[in-house]
Amino acid sequence: MAFETLNGLRIHTQVLGRQEGPVRVVFLHGLVMDNLSSWYFTFANPVAQDHKVLLYDMRGHGRSERPASGYRLDDFVAELAALLEHHAGDSPVTLVGNSFGGLLALAYALAYPNRTAGVCLIEAHANVQGWGDEMAATLLQQGDQARATVATHFENWLGRHSERKKNRLAENAKQLIYETSLVADLQATPELDARALTRLPQPVLALYGETSDIRARGEALAAQLPNAELHIFSDCSHSIMWEATDKVRTALTEWLSHTTQEV
Repeated sequence: MAFETLNGLRIHTQVLGRQEGPVRVVFLHGLVMDNLSSWYFTFANPVAQDHKVLLYDMRGHGRSERPASGYRLDDFVAELAALLEHHAGDSPVTLVGNSFGGLLALAYALAYPNRTAGVCLIEAHANVQGWGDEMAATLLQQGDQARATVATHFENWLGRHSERKKNRLAENAKQLIYETSLVADLQATPELDARALTRLPQPVLALYGETSDIRARGEALAAQLPNAELHIFSDCSHSIMWEATDKVRTALTEWLSHTTQEV
């Protein structure tokens, strides 16, 4: 466990793997009810057997500092760029992003194409028109509606934590939603440049669940990307990291074995 100060914020990071040289693979978690531990307990350690890996808690998440503002997509991209300046320098990295982390990976790849070797999208959101408003509506749900959403998207993930950790996650999420500019910043985040996506040269692995509520958007996103490989996992929802952990791990590690050799 380590902490780094980036642009005045204290960010929790973890580097795995004994390989010399710069970080080669970076894992990006989802929003609000997520942190680096979801990667640590699934794919990061197996991947670190062959590649130097970086995990970190995004601003406002996990053990990282929670500022009152600064939650636009560009803010997350700047944070990631500052981290990689330290851990990878000019060396290109492969980004593995879950949910919002996938959107962040794409945004970084568009901003820093020469520093991106490849992108793996696991149930990645595509910020199509109205995406920010949809995210805001989901995050601001109350009562039975909120509990139903949590059950749908996080049941398997939360089930691997103690009651104490569940409560801490819920409290952190509440503070992030109601005590920061997160919701407003997401609503103000512009769409990614669709034309730029069609020119993204890096290899992309897109993994989605058969019954996921964002499957159609994931398929449309993969169709936009010129070098994308799409996998749909049967009988899985948005939570494929937990519902098909072994299959997703295999798909990821096999893809990494090819893409990292091409760097």
